[in-house]
Amino acid sequence: MADEQRDPTRRSGVPRPEPDKAGAAPEPAANAKANDLAANAKADDLAANAKADDLADDLVDVVARKQARKERSRAEGRRGLAYGFGVFGLVGWSVALPTLLGIGLGVWIDKRYPSPYSWTLMLMIAGLMVGLFNAWYWVRKETGDE
Repeated sequence: MADEQRDPTRRSGVPRPEPDKAGAAPEPAANAKANDLAANAKADDLAANAKADDLADDLVDVVARKQARKERSRAEGRRGLAYGFGVFGLVGWSVALPTLLGIGLGVWIDKRYPSPYSWTLMLMIAGLMVGLFNAWYWVRKETGDE
């Protein structure tokens, strides 16, 4: 192995071929196989690129169809299921939050300042009324009856 030349940049330890008398390195038999592998890899890359282009075209088509459906729905004034659930949640929280705040404040007042009247019950009813008014306001606003 001492008489074979090694390229210090190659890690495999495979000796570099000796140049012939004309100064060019001889073509090993494996070069034809390497060329075939390179050609196959190039063909695979082209096929993968074509497949990626097809997927991109499909994605563009899907997005265009969804956009057209959304615009058609807006033009017709239809609202979807998600919109209904959103309004439902908005109404629910607009009633629940003031009611819970009234209950919390009432419990705090009842513990701090005992009295013959239940502040918890009174503030719960007040919070419920505020919440119902708030819900009525939001439903009226969302349905367009202003």
